[in-house]
Amino acid sequence: MTAVEARAQRLRQARYAALGTAVLLALCVASASLRSAPWPANLGWTIALLLPVVAPTPGIVRGLRRTYAWATLCVAPYFIYGITEVIANPAVRGAAAAILFASLAWFVALVWYLRVSAHAPGGTQGPAGA
Repeated sequence: MTAVEARAQRLRQARYAALGTAVLLALCVASASLRSAPWPANLGWTIALLLPVVAPTPGIVRGLRRTYAWATLCVAPYFIYGITEVIANPAVRGAAAAILFASLAWFVALVWYLRVSAHAPGGTQGPAGA
């Protein structure tokens, strides 16, 4: 395997990790919010809570490095929610811990992609060709 192929494989792995952890976070948030309120209210609340994880998805799928950079900011609401609920609300501690873990995993996956894609061959910083 050449260096270019190895780099392309690492980029692919990092992109799949970012997508997988985003899906994991979305599932954790959706399951926690759908159980927290009565039916009509929880659907709107779930959609609102999923916006930060859904917004960067098209750019992550395409491998746009800039999207990975700003998507790290989308982790903050989930991290804050997870920390707050784990400390202050024993009734939802398990769900909040899952959201906290998934948000940290998503952040690590996003930063991993940014590190792997830092030095693109030929000096370009465009989308990954993998």
